[in-house]
Amino acid sequence: MTNITRRLAEASLLLCLAAPVEALELALPPGTRLMAETVTDPGSYAVPLGPWREETGVPVTRAEGRVARQAWRIDASDLTSLQILAPLREQVTKAGYEILFDCASARCGGFDFRFGTEVMPAPEMYVDLTSFRFLAARGPEGDYLTLLVSRSNAAGYVQIIRAGAALPEDTAATPVAAPAAVDPADLGARLEAQGHVVLRDLRFESGASTLGNTAVASLDALAEYLRENPSRRILFVGHTDAVGSLEANTALSRLRAAEAVSYLRNKGVPAGQIGSDGVGYLAPVATNLTQDGREANRRVEAVLISTE
Repeated sequence: MTNITRRLAEASLLLCLAAPVEALELALPPGTRLMAETVTDPGSYAVPLGPWREETGVPVTRAEGRVARQAWRIDASDLTSLQILAPLREQVTKAGYEILFDCASARCGGFDFRFGTEVMPAPEMYVDLTSFRFLAARGPEGDYLTLLVSRSNAAGYVQIIRAGAALPEDTAATPVAAPAAVDPADLGARLEAQGHVVLRDLRFESGASTLGNTAVASLDALAEYLRENPSRRILFVGHTDAVGSLEANTALSRLRAAEAVSYLRNKGVPAGQIGSDGVGYLAPVATNLTQDGREANRRVEAVLISTE
Protein backbone atom coordinates (compact mmCIF):
# COMPACT_ATOMS: atom_id res chain seq x y z
CA MET A 1 0.00 0.00 0.00
CA THR A 2 1.47 3.38 -0.99
CA ASN A 3 1.95 6.16 1.50
CA ILE A 4 -0.84 8.15 -0.14
CA THR A 5 -3.26 5.23 -0.09
CA ARG A 6 -2.38 4.49 3.51
CA ARG A 7 -3.04 8.07 4.52
CA LEU A 8 -6.42 8.11 2.86
CA ALA A 9 -7.31 4.71 4.32
CA GLU A 10 -6.71 5.79 7.91
CA ALA A 11 -10.14 7.40 8.14
CA SER A 12 -10.74 6.13 11.64
CA LEU A 13 -7.69 8.01 12.89
CA LEU A 14 -8.42 11.32 11.17
CA LEU A 15 -8.44 14.56 13.09
CA CYS A 16 -11.93 16.03 13.51
CA LEU A 17 -12.29 19.77 13.05
CA ALA A 18 -13.68 21.83 15.89
CA ALA A 19 -17.30 22.76 15.06
CA PRO A 20 -20.64 23.15 16.74
CA VAL A 21 -22.51 19.92 17.39
CA GLU A 22 -25.06 20.64 14.68
CA ALA A 23 -22.42 21.47 12.06
CA LEU A 24 -20.82 19.05 9.65
CA GLU A 25 -17.68 17.54 11.16
CA LEU A 26 -14.95 17.24 8.58
CA ALA A 27 -11.72 15.28 8.93
CA LEU A 28 -8.19 15.95 7.74
CA PRO A 29 -5.21 13.59 7.48
CA PRO A 30 -2.95 12.79 10.44
CA GLY A 31 -0.31 15.41 11.04
CA THR A 32 -2.75 18.28 10.63
CA ARG A 33 -2.33 21.35 12.84
CA LEU A 34 -4.73 24.23 13.42
CA MET A 35 -2.76 27.38 12.57
CA ALA A 36 -5.41 30.08 12.99
CA GLU A 37 -9.08 30.39 13.90
CA THR A 38 -11.45 33.34 14.07
CA VAL A 39 -15.17 33.48 14.78
CA THR A 40 -17.47 36.47 14.21
CA ASP A 41 -21.04 36.23 15.47
CA PRO A 42 -22.84 37.85 13.87
CA GLY A 43 -20.64 38.14 10.81
CA SER A 44 -20.80 38.32 7.03
CA TYR A 45 -19.01 36.32 4.34
CA ALA A 46 -19.08 36.74 0.56
CA VAL A 47 -19.35 33.14 -0.71
CA PRO A 48 -17.77 32.72 -4.20
CA LEU A 49 -20.17 31.04 -6.62
CA GLY A 50 -18.16 31.05 -9.84
CA PRO A 51 -14.85 31.90 -11.49
CA TRP A 52 -13.42 35.38 -11.72
CA ARG A 53 -14.26 37.16 -14.96
CA GLU A 54 -12.94 40.51 -16.11
CA GLU A 55 -16.44 41.89 -16.66
CA THR A 56 -17.97 40.84 -13.33
CA GLY A 57 -15.19 39.83 -10.93
CA VAL A 58 -16.05 36.91 -8.65
CA PRO A 59 -19.81 36.26 -8.39
CA VAL A 60 -20.85 35.82 -4.78
CA THR A 61 -23.76 35.50 -2.42
CA ARG A 62 -23.50 36.90 1.08
CA ALA A 63 -23.97 34.61 4.05
CA GLU A 64 -24.66 36.19 7.42
CA GLY A 65 -24.76 34.87 10.94
CA ARG A 66 -21.97 32.99 12.71
CA VAL A 67 -18.86 32.94 10.50
CA ALA A 68 -16.02 30.61 11.54
CA ARG A 69 -12.70 30.71 9.71
CA GLN A 70 -9.92 28.15 10.16
CA ALA A 71 -6.50 27.64 8.57
CA TRP A 72 -4.90 24.20 8.85
CA ARG A 73 -1.43 22.95 7.94
CA ILE A 74 -0.81 19.35 6.90
CA ASP A 75 2.79 18.35 7.47
CA ALA A 76 2.95 15.88 4.60
CA SER A 77 5.00 16.20 1.43
CA ASP A 78 3.32 13.42 -0.58
CA LEU A 79 -0.28 14.66 -0.76
CA THR A 80 -1.31 16.88 -3.67
CA SER A 81 -4.00 19.53 -3.32
CA LEU A 82 -6.41 17.21 -5.13
CA GLN A 83 -5.62 14.32 -2.80
CA ILE A 84 -6.29 16.60 0.17
CA LEU A 85 -9.53 17.99 -1.23
CA ALA A 86 -11.08 14.80 -2.63
CA PRO A 87 -11.86 13.13 0.75
CA LEU A 88 -13.24 16.42 2.07
CA ARG A 89 -15.49 16.80 -0.97
CA GLU A 90 -16.76 13.27 -0.41
CA GLN A 91 -17.59 14.03 3.23
CA VAL A 92 -19.40 17.22 2.22
CA THR A 93 -21.60 15.50 -0.37
CA LYS A 94 -22.37 12.54 1.92
CA ALA A 95 -23.60 15.01 4.53
CA GLY A 96 -26.18 16.31 2.07
CA TYR A 97 -24.41 19.50 1.01
CA GLU A 98 -24.97 20.81 -2.51
CA ILE A 99 -21.76 21.63 -4.37
CA LEU A 100 -22.17 25.13 -5.79
CA PHE A 101 -18.72 25.71 -7.22
CA ASP A 102 -15.68 23.46 -7.55
CA CYS A 103 -12.58 24.60 -9.40
CA ALA A 104 -8.82 24.40 -9.70
CA SER A 105 -6.36 27.26 -10.27
CA ALA A 106 -6.88 28.63 -13.78
CA ARG A 107 -10.48 27.44 -13.94
CA CYS A 108 -11.18 29.47 -10.80
CA GLY A 109 -9.69 32.55 -12.38
CA GLY A 110 -6.14 32.10 -11.14
CA PHE A 111 -4.46 35.14 -9.65
CA ASP A 112 -7.60 37.28 -9.87
CA PHE A 113 -9.83 34.74 -8.10
CA ARG A 114 -7.29 34.36 -5.30
CA PHE A 115 -7.32 38.11 -4.68
CA GLY A 116 -11.06 38.42 -5.24
CA THR A 117 -12.03 36.14 -2.39
CA GLU A 118 -11.31 36.00 1.32
CA VAL A 119 -8.08 34.26 2.36
CA MET A 120 -6.62 34.12 5.87
CA PRO A 121 -3.19 35.78 6.02
CA ALA A 122 0.19 34.10 5.80
CA PRO A 123 2.02 32.41 7.33
CA GLU A 124 -1.00 30.53 8.75
CA MET A 125 -2.53 30.06 5.30
CA TYR A 126 -0.49 29.69 2.11
CA VAL A 127 -1.84 29.73 -1.45
CA ASP A 128 0.24 28.83 -4.50
CA LEU A 129 -1.27 31.05 -7.20
CA THR A 130 -0.57 28.41 -9.87
CA SER A 131 -1.84 25.41 -7.91
CA PHE A 132 -4.85 25.68 -5.63
CA ARG A 133 -8.37 24.26 -5.42
CA PHE A 134 -11.61 25.78 -4.18
CA LEU A 135 -15.01 24.37 -3.29
CA ALA A 136 -18.20 26.08 -2.14
CA ALA A 137 -21.21 24.15 -0.86
CA ARG A 138 -24.62 24.85 0.68
CA GLY A 139 -25.90 22.71 3.53
CA PRO A 140 -29.38 21.26 4.13
CA GLU A 141 -30.10 24.03 6.65
CA GLY A 142 -29.05 26.83 4.30
CA ASP A 143 -25.58 27.24 5.80
CA TYR A 144 -22.47 27.59 3.67
CA LEU A 145 -19.08 25.89 3.68
CA THR A 146 -16.05 26.76 1.55
CA LEU A 147 -12.73 24.95 1.24
CA LEU A 148 -9.52 26.42 -0.17
CA VAL A 149 -6.65 23.96 -0.57
CA SER A 150 -3.06 24.54 -1.65
CA ARG A 151 0.43 23.48 -0.68
CA SER A 152 4.01 24.65 -0.38
CA ASN A 153 7.07 22.51 -0.98
CA ALA A 154 6.84 21.08 2.53
CA ALA A 155 3.19 21.10 3.58
CA GLY A 156 -0.44 21.25 2.57
CA TYR A 157 -2.81 24.04 3.63
CA VAL A 158 -6.59 24.02 4.03
CA GLN A 159 -8.80 27.02 4.73
CA ILE A 160 -12.30 26.19 5.95
CA ILE A 161 -14.97 28.86 6.28
CA ARG A 162 -18.42 28.08 7.69
CA ALA A 163 -21.12 30.73 7.47
CA GLY A 164 -24.82 31.16 8.25
CA ALA A 165 -27.78 31.27 5.89
CA ALA A 166 -27.60 33.30 2.70
CA LEU A 167 -29.26 36.60 1.94
CA PRO A 168 -30.25 36.00 -1.71
CA GLU A 169 -31.12 39.64 -2.35
CA ASP A 170 -27.49 40.71 -1.79
CA THR A 171 -24.96 39.29 -4.23
CA ALA A 172 -22.36 42.04 -4.13
CA ALA A 173 -18.89 41.16 -3.00
CA THR A 174 -17.91 42.37 0.44
CA PRO A 175 -14.44 43.97 0.56
CA VAL A 176 -12.04 42.54 3.07
CA ALA A 177 -11.43 45.26 5.64
CA ALA A 178 -7.86 46.14 6.45
CA PRO A 179 -6.85 45.70 10.10
CA ALA A 180 -7.27 48.81 12.21
CA ALA A 181 -4.23 50.67 13.47
CA VAL A 182 -2.91 49.64 16.88
CA ASP A 183 -2.00 52.16 19.57
CA PRO A 184 1.82 51.94 19.98
CA ALA A 185 1.33 51.73 23.74
CA ASP A 186 -0.64 48.51 23.24
CA LEU A 187 1.77 46.82 20.82
CA GLY A 188 3.48 44.63 23.38
CA ALA A 189 0.20 43.42 24.88
CA ARG A 190 -1.23 42.77 21.41
CA LEU A 191 1.83 40.77 20.41
CA GLU A 192 1.55 38.69 23.55
CA ALA A 193 -2.17 38.07 23.02
CA GLN A 194 -2.39 37.59 19.23
CA GLY A 195 1.15 36.76 18.12
CA HIS A 196 1.32 39.45 15.43
CA VAL A 197 0.34 43.04 14.67
CA VAL A 198 0.20 45.16 11.52
CA LEU A 199 2.38 48.25 11.84
CA ARG A 200 0.11 50.75 10.14
CA ASP A 201 2.41 53.73 10.61
CA LEU A 202 5.03 52.12 8.34
CA ARG A 203 3.81 53.53 5.05
CA PHE A 204 5.30 52.78 1.66
CA GLU A 205 4.60 54.17 -1.78
CA SER A 206 4.06 51.60 -4.54
CA GLY A 207 7.47 50.16 -5.44
CA ALA A 208 9.24 51.91 -2.52
CA SER A 209 10.97 50.33 0.46
CA THR A 210 12.40 53.23 2.49
CA LEU A 211 10.90 54.82 5.59
CA GLY A 212 12.77 58.09 5.41
CA ASN A 213 14.23 59.86 8.41
CA THR A 214 11.07 60.46 10.43
CA ALA A 215 10.36 58.71 13.72
CA VAL A 216 8.03 55.70 13.62
CA ALA A 217 5.99 55.37 16.82
CA SER A 218 5.27 51.65 16.46
CA LEU A 219 8.94 50.79 15.94
CA ASP A 220 9.96 52.97 18.87
CA ALA A 221 7.43 51.09 21.02
CA LEU A 222 8.74 47.72 19.81
CA ALA A 223 12.31 48.77 20.56
CA GLU A 224 11.30 49.55 24.14
CA TYR A 225 9.35 46.27 24.38
CA LEU A 226 12.33 44.23 23.24
CA ARG A 227 14.72 46.01 25.58
CA GLU A 228 12.39 45.23 28.47
CA ASN A 229 11.93 41.62 27.31
CA PRO A 230 15.33 40.31 26.18
CA SER A 231 13.97 36.76 25.76
CA ARG A 232 11.50 37.89 23.08
CA ARG A 233 12.23 37.80 19.35
CA ILE A 234 10.26 39.48 16.58
CA LEU A 235 10.19 38.70 12.87
CA PHE A 236 9.14 41.54 10.60
CA VAL A 237 7.21 40.30 7.55
CA GLY A 238 6.90 42.59 4.55
CA HIS A 239 3.91 42.70 2.18
CA THR A 240 3.16 44.44 -1.13
CA ASP A 241 0.24 45.22 -3.36
CA ALA A 242 -0.31 43.10 -6.48
CA VAL A 243 1.28 45.46 -9.00
CA GLY A 244 4.13 43.64 -10.77
CA SER A 245 5.52 40.12 -10.70
CA LEU A 246 5.62 37.85 -7.66
CA GLU A 247 9.42 37.67 -7.82
CA ALA A 248 9.82 41.44 -7.81
CA ASN A 249 7.21 41.92 -5.09
CA THR A 250 8.75 39.26 -2.87
CA ALA A 251 12.11 41.01 -3.10
CA LEU A 252 10.45 44.36 -2.37
CA SER A 253 8.57 42.98 0.64
CA ARG A 254 11.83 41.67 2.10
CA LEU A 255 13.41 45.10 1.70
CA ARG A 256 10.48 46.67 3.55
CA ALA A 257 10.83 44.23 6.43
CA ALA A 258 14.61 44.77 6.49
CA GLU A 259 13.98 48.51 6.78
CA ALA A 260 12.17 47.89 10.08
CA VAL A 261 15.09 45.79 11.30
CA SER A 262 17.53 48.56 10.41
CA TYR A 263 15.44 51.07 12.33
CA LEU A 264 15.50 48.94 15.48
CA ARG A 265 19.23 48.20 15.13
CA ASN A 266 19.81 51.94 15.09
CA LYS A 267 17.85 52.10 18.35
CA GLY A 268 20.25 49.64 19.95
CA VAL A 269 18.09 46.48 19.73
CA PRO A 270 20.36 43.40 19.54
CA ALA A 271 20.43 41.62 16.17
CA GLY A 272 19.47 38.34 17.84
CA GLN A 273 16.07 39.72 18.81
CA ILE A 274 14.93 40.78 15.34
CA GLY A 275 14.71 39.26 11.89
CA SER A 276 12.94 39.91 8.61
CA ASP A 277 11.30 38.16 5.67
CA GLY A 278 8.74 38.96 2.97
CA VAL A 279 5.90 37.23 1.12
CA GLY A 280 5.20 39.70 -1.68
CA TYR A 281 1.50 39.97 -2.54
CA LEU A 282 0.52 36.51 -1.26
CA ALA A 283 -1.26 37.72 1.90
CA PRO A 284 -3.48 40.72 1.15
CA VAL A 285 -5.70 42.27 3.80
CA ALA A 286 -7.82 44.16 1.28
CA THR A 287 -8.71 44.08 -2.40
CA ASN A 288 -5.99 44.94 -4.92
CA LEU A 289 -8.63 46.33 -7.28
CA THR A 290 -8.76 49.75 -5.58
CA GLN A 291 -6.17 52.34 -4.60
CA ASP A 292 -7.19 52.17 -0.94
CA GLY A 293 -6.89 48.39 -0.97
CA ARG A 294 -3.46 48.41 -2.56
CA GLU A 295 -2.27 50.98 -0.02
CA ALA A 296 -3.51 48.78 2.84
CA ASN A 297 -1.66 45.79 1.40
CA ARG A 298 1.68 47.65 1.39
CA ARG A 299 2.58 46.96 4.98
CA VAL A 300 4.91 45.35 7.51
CA GLU A 301 3.71 42.99 10.25
CA ALA A 302 5.53 42.18 13.47
CA VAL A 303 5.33 38.50 14.42
CA LEU A 304 6.31 37.28 17.87
CA ILE A 305 8.29 34.08 17.20
CA SER A 306 9.93 33.43 20.58
CA THR A 307 8.78 33.86 24.17
CA GLU A 308 11.47 31.79 25.87
